[in-house]
Amino acid sequence: MVRLDRRARALALCLAALAGYVDAIGFIQVGGFFVSFMSGNSTRLAVGVMSDAKDWMIAAGLIAAFFIGVIAGSLTGRKIKRRHRAVLAVVTIALLVAAGMAETGFLMVSAWALAFAMGAENATFERDGEVLVALTYMTGTFVKAGQRIAAALAGDADKYAWIPHMLLWLALIAGAVIGAAMQVQFGTLSLWCAAGVAAACFLAAGVLDTQRAVSTAPQA
Repeated sequence: MVRLDRRARALALCLAALAGYVDAIGFIQVGGFFVSFMSGNSTRLAVGVMSDAKDWMIAAGLIAAFFIGVIAGSLTGRKIKRRHRAVLAVVTIALLVAAGMAETGFLMVSAWALAFAMGAENATFERDGEVLVALTYMTGTFVKAGQRIAAALAGDADKYAWIPHMLLWLALIAGAVIGAAMQVQFGTLSLWCAAGVAAACFLAAGVLDTQRAVSTAPQA
């Protein structure tokens, strides 16, 4: 997070909020499973193996969809120069599919599309095959915030270096609160809103891709 410029950080915060929003909707829609937090689903899968076949199959399906989304997002970013917009186009399309499937009653297919979208979203800030910012899972980000606070207290680092990490976590929490409220109040309309936010992020990402193209262009 600290390696991003101001515009990229703003986009990262929006995408983290979107991830929280979508995960809360998926959690309610599927009944206690996650569409962006695969550690939780891995635990559900393991417990389900010992207690409930339906549970482990649902968890396994979501994990597989997320994993395929990660691969698709990463490949898209590698193949297309305007990485941010390319990846977010994939995310937007997947969210539109999820909303359409939910409208027609195919809730599990919708959940798979949500998990695919969240997997793909993590490739937005990928560089040299490594994710610079984790957008849909916050354990590592939370740990980094704590480490930066400890370093600041020890006098070894910038005393404000923890703030970007904490803001990312707070963005996800805020998005989840809004997503849960939207799902309860408006049902499937909440997913169309998610697709709209993703589309807005897609448009905003054009600025970052233009800057990147200019910075990497050969000088005359």
